[in-house]
Amino acid sequence: MNSSCCRFCGSLLRHSFVDLGMSPLCESYITPAQLNQMEPFYPLHVYVCDRCFLVQLLEYVSPSDIFSHYAYFSSYSDTWLQHVRDYTEKMVGRWGLHEQSQVVEIASNDGYLLQYFVAQGIPVLGIEPAANVAKVAREKGIPTLVKFFGQQTARELVAKGNQADLLLGNNVLAHVPDLNDFVAGMKILLKPEGVITMEFPHLMRLMEGNQFDTIYHEHFSYLSFLTVEKVFATHGLTIFDVEQLSTHGGSLRIYVSHAEDTSKSISQQVRALRSEEKAAGFTTLEHYFSFAQKVKETKFKLLDFLITAKRQGKSVVGYGAPGKGNTLLNFCGIRTDFIEYTVDRSSFKQGKLLPGTHIPIFHPNKILETKPDYLLILPWNLQDEIMEQMAYIRDWGGKFVVPIPEVIVYS
Repeated sequence: MNSSCCRFCGSLLRHSFVDLGMSPLCESYITPAQLNQMEPFYPLHVYVCDRCFLVQLLEYVSPSDIFSHYAYFSSYSDTWLQHVRDYTEKMVGRWGLHEQSQVVEIASNDGYLLQYFVAQGIPVLGIEPAANVAKVAREKGIPTLVKFFGQQTARELVAKGNQADLLLGNNVLAHVPDLNDFVAGMKILLKPEGVITMEFPHLMRLMEGNQFDTIYHEHFSYLSFLTVEKVFATHGLTIFDVEQLSTHGGSLRIYVSHAEDTSKSISQQVRALRSEEKAAGFTTLEHYFSFAQKVKETKFKLLDFLITAKRQGKSVVGYGAPGKGNTLLNFCGIRTDFIEYTVDRSSFKQGKLLPGTHIPIFHPNKILETKPDYLLILPWNLQDEIMEQMAYIRDWGGKFVVPIPEVIVYS
């Protein structure tokens, strides 16, 4: 397929959704030894397909370059662990899962979620392409296959007698360049009356909340409910229920069954969300074109705030080193001239530098040493958790700053 064609329907991509300039891979943290080497930057230009309205990035980098050794470990966020614990309880209750059931998670990361099914004696299998992350899961006793998921992996598993009662994927659907192969693979792996659940950031919330920093090379697709429905229907799968979640700035959790499975009826939530998206304009190109201007406004406001703070002699540091922060900082051209350093709880990132901007990453204790005037929260989706953890900055009059949807200073 031509690289400038839609990854779902194959139409030529002619319309720009937003152009965020050039950016490095957002999880490619730099070691001090690499500082004098060339760093690759790729276009962060997002298109919208005029036929199926899939919002997407072209594939500039192969998934194996991005995901075979990955810097993101899900277990570092307390709120995220609580989220998946609740999910496990809900699934066991709703689908009556037991020790004869099979739960399979695609992109199972470090076993952060499957551990809760294991604790209830339910058989699990993780599928995870990053060997370094899968190793951590295996050490926790979670069987994990180191592979990319698609039709081939699904057929291999079925040939060995593996099929899923519950097949799940959190924040993986958007990360898949070959969307058709991925969804077709789920159709193969799902038992006749099994259920798929997928969670992914909701394009409607991204646009509403101006969350352009959640655009990065690891996210190939930006999904509305209407488009996701089309994708699954094309592969003989029906979305029969949907929940709107607050995670990642607003996500959807879809519930999917085989189109042939008559045991599940389509919920009111599905009909309501369909109508809501149509009413909001998700079936017209004009709606998508409105986004780029909002993005520029946010950039201007953040730079205004930083320039004013710096002119007043104030110190600004970052909290967190998430992928979204790297998109924000690179797009806005913010380097150590504005943000002296950032901190992160992940020991994997400490001692490294942010890609592109080369802002150094320290342990959170560094904030107590330097007592900055402002703490810019880069993973704004966890702002409540972070403001609680870091409440002590108020002792010296420090203030929190959240950049998205627009700059807000919390004193």
